[in-house]
Amino acid sequence: MSTGTTAGPEQLMALVDHFPAAISLRDRQGRYLLVNHEFERQTGRRRDEVVGRTDHDLFPAPVADQLRADDLAALERGEPIRVDERVAGGSTVKFPLRGDDGRAYAVGGFSLDDSERRRAEELDALSYSVSHDLRAPLRSLDGYSQILLEEHADGLSEEARRYLERIQANVERMTHMFDALLELSRADRSQLRREPADVSALAREVAADLVASGPGRDVRFDIADGLLAHGDPHLIRLVLQNLLGNAYKFTSKRPDAVISVTAENDDFVVRDNGAGFDMRHANRMFDPFQRLHPAGEFGGTGIGLAIVQRIVARHGGRIDAAGEPGAGAAIRFNLGDRGPR
Repeated sequence: MSTGTTAGPEQLMALVDHFPAAISLRDRQGRYLLVNHEFERQTGRRRDEVVGRTDHDLFPAPVADQLRADDLAALERGEPIRVDERVAGGSTVKFPLRGDDGRAYAVGGFSLDDSERRRAEELDALSYSVSHDLRAPLRSLDGYSQILLEEHADGLSEEARRYLERIQANVERMTHMFDALLELSRADRSQLRREPADVSALAREVAADLVASGPGRDVRFDIADGLLAHGDPHLIRLVLQNLLGNAYKFTSKRPDAVISVTAENDDFVVRDNGAGFDMRHANRMFDPFQRLHPAGEFGGTGIGLAIVQRIVARHGGRIDAAGEPGAGAAIRFNLGDRGPR
C-alpha cells in the first residue's frame, strides 16, 4: 500500500520547470501543449505566447518547416531521434508519446543549450591563458621596471622615473583586470548549490570588510534583519561584495554616505545616495567592461556588475537598476526559487 502523496499537475510542472534543458510537448497537428522555463529562456518566447500555437505561428518558415519535419520523423519512426535544432539552443531529442491504445498522440522535445557549453569552453581557455600566458610577461615588465628604479636610480631623470612608475601602475591595473576576468569565469562555471542563506548576515560581513578597508570614511550601512534566500551562499556573498563594493565606491565623495540592503516583495534591493547614473545608459551597465563614470573619477574594472548579472541569471532570477546623476542608485534583484515557504 502506498503511503506517499501523489504528485499533482502543479508539482509535476514545477519539476519540469526546474530541468536545465528546454522541454516542449506538441500534439500531432504541431500545436504546443507545454513548454518549460528553460524553453522560454532559450527561445525568448513566453509560455503564454507559445501554448496553443504552432511553430509556423512563431518562427520563420524555413525554421518552422524543419521543426515540423523533425516532429513527423519522430512520429513515423515511433522512437526517439536526435536532431540539430537552433531554435532552442542546439542538440535536441524528439520522442513520440503514446496513449493506452499504443498510438502516438504527441511529440516531446528535450533540448540542451550547446551555446552554454561552447561559452564555458571559451571561458576555460581564457582562464588558462590568463593564468599561464599573460601574467608572465606582466610580471617581467613589473620586475624590470622595479630593477631600473632601484638599481639605476642615479642615472634616471625625474621624467624617466615617472614613466617607469606609470608602467608599474598600468601593470597593476592589468593584473586586477585579469583577476576580474577569472572571477567572471568562476561565476559562470562554479557548481551551483541551493540552500538556505542568511542574506542579512552575509551583507553585514561584506559591510564590515568595506569599513575595515577604509577606516577614515564615515559610511552608514542600514541592513534589514531577516533577509533570507534560497541559493548558493558563496555566490550570493559574491553578489553582495560587488553591489555593496560599488555603493561604497560611488558614495566616496559624500560626507553623509548611506548604503542600505532591504527586501521588497520577492526582491532584494541595494541602495545608496552616491554618484548615481544616467538611466539612458542603464541597458549596458551589466555588460563586461562597461563603465558609466570616467576611470579617473572612480576606479574599478567594469566587471563587477557583469559577475552579478551572471550569478543572478544562474539562479533563474532577474536584476535591474535605477538611478539619477548625483542622487544615488538602486539595484534590485531576486534569485528565482525562494525555497520552502
